[in-house]
Parts: sequence; structure tokens; C-alpha cells
Amino acid sequence: MKIHEYQAKELLERYGVRTQSGHLAQTPTQAGEAYTRLGGELAVIKAQIHAGGRGKGGGVKLVRSRSEAEEVAHEILGMNLVTHQTGPDGIQVQNVFVAEGLELEEEYYVAIALDRSQGNPVLMVSREGGVEIESLAEERPEAILKLPFSPTGGLQDHQARRASYFLGFKGELAKQAGKILHGLARVWVDLDCELAEINPLVKTSQGELVALDAKMSFDGNALFRHPNIAGMRDPNEEDPREVEASRYGLSYIALNGSIGCMVNGAGLAMATMDNIKNHGASPANFLDVGGGADEETISHAFRIVLTDPSVKGILVNIFGGIMKCDIIARGILAAAKKVELKVPLVVRLEGTRVDEGRAILEESGLDITPASSLDEGARLVCEAVGEKA
Repeated sequence: MKIHEYQAKELLERYGVRTQSGHLAQTPTQAGEAYTRLGGELAVIKAQIHAGGRGKGGGVKLVRSRSEAEEVAHEILGMNLVTHQTGPDGIQVQNVFVAEGLELEEEYYVAIALDRSQGNPVLMVSREGGVEIESLAEERPEAILKLPFSPTGGLQDHQARRASYFLGFKGELAKQAGKILHGLARVWVDLDCELAEINPLVKTSQGELVALDAKMSFDGNALFRHPNIAGMRDPNEEDPREVEASRYGLSYIALNGSIGCMVNGAGLAMATMDNIKNHGASPANFLDVGGGADEETISHAFRIVLTDPSVKGILVNIFGGIMKCDIIARGILAAAKKVELKVPLVVRLEGTRVDEGRAILEESGLDITPASSLDEGARLVCEAVGEKA
């Protein structure tokens, strides 16, 4: 789960990290009031969406008066902000963060992410902040220092000192950097983050290190431990189908293809999508119904897939272990009847009570194409929508 910049800054402040202060605004009038409360001449209006590259897309602008703050907020609020992370349709801006203006001397990159190969968090720092870290890692990996650390032991003092030295800090700046790095590490561990990023961390003309921007994402499976973090979720930033799926305990991710998928198990879902690609089409979604879904859950899953207007056909690929094939079959029929199915449906069932499940589908009277294997199922659904390899 992702949160907005202003929310990430609130969390960092709780852990002793100095951030660029500001106020949230939902209207131009509120933006003007926020500018006045900041008390300075220079301020920044920053669009709040779950994507990077906001400045290049026109979502971050400097202002020097209350009237200019209101004018710029009027321009940004309601716009569809398009960045390299939003896709061509962009994301509608519903809030802006009116932040204090700072005189900047240097920009740095600081972040902690999970290294899945080691199973540990890794601190990453670079003297080149405010840039796309992915491009920097590919073009000049030596510009990034990576320091893995134990989540139980935390970031060690010697690691913080090494990172500070790599960034070129000495004396008072090194002390400030150590406080920021340790605070960021505690945030990551305590709040079950997947990513905690400050980009850029800036040095001001007053010799102060400040988190100018912040980005955080969290492990959705750990949100039950952090109801305050879960309360920061903004459904307006997510695909409505993904939001609805989460209510029923379904793992759903919208994609750009034409074949709807309903599978149990993440590995089987990935294999299903690969087979669809191999046969000439693209999946419209990733959907894992899990191992303990009941008939009602299957019905909800089926309906969510069909709410995508790009879906031209559906492939159901279920291996019945804990979840039995006859329950899957009844859920499919219930959903197909409710939504008046109008696209080709291919179903491959295997596992516990597979014969009962297949019999239920065959006797339903609905236009359902059975498949005896995953490869056959992928081929049949691709042929049915005219996108075969």
C-alpha cells in the first residue's frame, strides 16, 4: 500500500527526521490560507498523487504570494497529471501540499528497500538526488552505496557513518545525516515498509539537511498491525476493481490485455499469464482467489473480472486442493448467471472433486468450453477471441 508525500513526511517527523513543512489543501482558498500560515515569501505547491515525476508533469510549482498560490492550486487541482509512472491517462489531482520554500545547495538520494534475494532491508544512498534512481543504477551503479542490515539489529552506527562519508558529510552535517538515516531505518522496520525513500534529501543554504520529498509503501499483509497506516489508504489512487477485490480477500491487479484470468495460487496465476502470452494474447488481470475461497468469493471474483470493459474472454484455471472444484464450479455458474455472460469462457479444473466440478459445468446449459490442461485452456481462449499466435 502506498501513501502520499504529506503522509510520509508526517511519519518521518515522528521519528525525528526534519522534513519540508507544509499544509494540505483541497481548494484554492485553502492553499492561500496555507501559504499565509507558512509565513515566508517563497512556497511550493505540490500535487499529491502516488507517482514520481510530478515536477516534470507540471504538478510542482513555486509561488511568491497568496494570490499566486491560489491561482496555481486552481490550475493543479482537478488536473490529470501524467508522469512516467502514471501511464498515458494520468491521475486526477485531488489534493495539493503547500510547502515552505527553501534555498537549496545540494540534493541527495536516501532510501531503504527490501532486498528479496537476501531477505533483509538495504540502505541506499547517492550524492545525486532528485533523479530517477533506476536510471542511475543502470548507467552508473558505482554512484549508489548499498548497505544491507538486519531488521532485528537495526541500522548500525558504523553503517550510518559510512553512508554519511559516502555522501560527503562531515562534522555537524554528519550528525544530522546519522539522525536521519537511523530514523528512516526505524520507520522501515517498525511500520513494515516495503520502501521508505527520501528523494531528494537536500542541504539548505543554512546548513540544514531536510527531507524535501518522501515516498513510502507498506506490506499489505502487515497492515493489521498498523490500523493508523491502513487509515491513510487513498482509494482514489487505486483501480476501483483492486479496491473492491481487497474487500473480499482477493489478490487482483489490473493489466492491459484482453483475457481475464481467475486462478488460485500466485505461481499458477503467473504460469497462466505466461501461457496466454505464448498463445498470442495478453492477460487483462492477475487474480489469485486463494486456497480457501468459498462460492460467494468466487462469484465476487468473477464479477470483478467482468467489470473490465477490455475483457474479451475469460480463462479460469483452478487446481482444487483445499478449495474443491465443485465449489469453484458453482461459484462460476452463479456469477455467470448474474452478469449475463457475453464473452467466451474457458475453464480448466483439476484436483479435489474435479469430476463433480466438471459435471456441474457440463450440465449447466451455459456456453462454457472445458480444457484438460493449462496449455489447452490458454490456446482455446486465445482462439475464441481471435488473438492466437
